[in-house]
Amino acid sequence: MPYDLSERLVIGLASSALFDLAESDRVFREQGEAAYRIYQRDNEDEPLGTGVAFPFIKRLLSLNELSPDNPPIEVMLLSRNDPETGLRVMKSIEHHELGITRAVFLQGRYPHRFIPALNISLFLSANRQDVDQAILAGHPAGQVLSSGDLDLTDEEELRIAFDFDGVLVTDESETIYQQQGIEAFREYERTNARVPAEAGLLATFLRKLAHIQTLEKRREEETQGAYRPKVRVSIVTARNAPAHERVIHTMRSWGVTVNEAYFLGGIAKEHVLGIIKPHIFFDDQASHLSATSDILPSVHVPFGQLNQPRGAGVFPPDQAGPPDEHHE
Repeated sequence: MPYDLSERLVIGLASSALFDLAESDRVFREQGEAAYRIYQRDNEDEPLGTGVAFPFIKRLLSLNELSPDNPPIEVMLLSRNDPETGLRVMKSIEHHELGITRAVFLQGRYPHRFIPALNISLFLSANRQDVDQAILAGHPAGQVLSSGDLDLTDEEELRIAFDFDGVLVTDESETIYQQQGIEAFREYERTNARVPAEAGLLATFLRKLAHIQTLEKRREEETQGAYRPKVRVSIVTARNAPAHERVIHTMRSWGVTVNEAYFLGGIAKEHVLGIIKPHIFFDDQASHLSATSDILPSVHVPFGQLNQPRGAGVFPPDQAGPPDEHHE
């Protein structure tokens, strides 16, 4: 019987998001592919260090304890490595005791083609070009940015924070703001306050997180409070009154209730994010993330008019990308 992914939250992950590939990257760029292959083979049994998305993925996979016989979460590796050079990644996954057993190795080709086929609600990579290709095709993807602050503690809570416009919904309202100014934006949002915004790239990801939270509430009730829910979701947006109302009505139309919402009206997001300390934060504007990535794992969702894809479409999707991107 085929393994059914339709009801699961599926994350697609490049090894560049999960592990620290700085040394592997240096070998590839300075010495070439042949030396890189030898280096990976010689270090096959040397586990890779943890990367930016590691704390998020580890905590997310722990939620499969909610239903071990029918796990609600699946994480798959989508790698530009070939199967041989990717063996070190798989051994590192085993070393770090991550419940990732499925992988696709593409020897330099673009992974975005497999996102719909594998029912993936979020694809993460440190490779901007791979992310651009995915978004150009209309798939949910984000570029994991370098961060010096990773929460590797044993804390069980999983905190996830989202920007709203350009991430959970399209950039329709943001475009009005950019082209017509703040007053036109406020009037548009006031007029459409009860009209749900159009779902964006990460809307399905949020909905499936909400389903996980429902499973947690059910477990909490069944155990009479012995189980404490782990997932906590926040929206951190530059919107404020009156534009906040549309956020609430959009969430309501999706059947989603977030734990926290911060309507900051232009206050720097890092001030709030530094307090709530999410294990991952998604935003579509690089200007916001330049500060947050210094203090917490941050993901750039390069969607919409503010983000013109760099190099997207240069290489046909069924061909390999440039050699220096081969290893991710």
